[in-house]
Amino acid sequence: MTRKSLLGGAIALLISASHVLASERITIDLDQENVIAFIDEMVETHEFDRVALAGVLAEVEIKPVIIEKISAPAERTLTWGEYRRIFITHERVKAGVTFWRENQVMLERIALETGVSIEMLVGIIGVETYFGRITGKDRVIDALATLAFAYPPRARFFRGELMHFLILAREEELDPTTPMGSYAGAMGRPQFMPSSFRAYAVDSTGDGKKDIWDNWADVSGSIANYFLKHGWRSDEEVAAQATLGSRWNGAVPRPKNTLTASDTIASLSTKGVLFATDLCADSEGQLLTYEGDSGTEHWVGFHNFFVITKYNRSVMYALAVHQLGQQISSEVRTDAS
Repeated sequence: MTRKSLLGGAIALLISASHVLASERITIDLDQENVIAFIDEMVETHEFDRVALAGVLAEVEIKPVIIEKISAPAERTLTWGEYRRIFITHERVKAGVTFWRENQVMLERIALETGVSIEMLVGIIGVETYFGRITGKDRVIDALATLAFAYPPRARFFRGELMHFLILAREEELDPTTPMGSYAGAMGRPQFMPSSFRAYAVDSTGDGKKDIWDNWADVSGSIANYFLKHGWRSDEEVAAQATLGSRWNGAVPRPKNTLTASDTIASLSTKGVLFATDLCADSEGQLLTYEGDSGTEHWVGFHNFFVITKYNRSVMYALAVHQLGQQISSEVRTDAS
């Protein structure tokens, strides 16, 4: 039997345990080889107390349902029209307008200090967690430990995230058994993985804490910092809708998850792509194609568009964030006029 088959069998066995042992609590086996190795690394490299760390891990629950969720075959790929209907709704826009108004002073401060627009901040928060309504129901430590010790295909990645989580809990003086997040360990209102928290989370209130669970200023400041660190350019456009003009030569492009810009505004115009922008001719741009409710849509993504894809590696995600932020902004301005 191959190693792949063995791993698949082990995962299937663990998943089946979620049905057989639904009422039982599955804890970490501290004598398991990969757990011992993890504890040794945390003690030797990061100066954790062995007994205290073992005590924390002993409180962790291995949750087969998490393995089930992350192992489930992906649903068929959504079209842009289907994806858009999930995130850009009247209700979500209305919630975004309320969020903007209730936090306007703070949002304006963050935008002024960082150059990351309020539209972008509310777009991210709205798509990620519906303005704090949907942040995940699993303890972060349970999710990460389950995937680190009981899910071989991605154990290395999640072992690293568990390491970052325990270190950030120590740095932030958090009880590591308390923070909640998604089944994959994404945390709080901006859905940061622990490594992203340590790299980009900021204290925007000066209280000595980076609270991405309950403090909207820290959430907004941390998102803005993430974008700054990935090259966000203040006051630059994100994307423009486009059409293929008479000079376009070739077939109509198909939707594709293109995550880098390989053209410039000038080269796209020369090829027959028609769009409007105030950016200079040598600015980077990429023709993007989506299947919308009314047929094929073309967009040109600029530099800032591809900064959004650093947050989530999806061109549909980036366009949804952009459009949601724009619609909320339009509603806020209309109400203010």
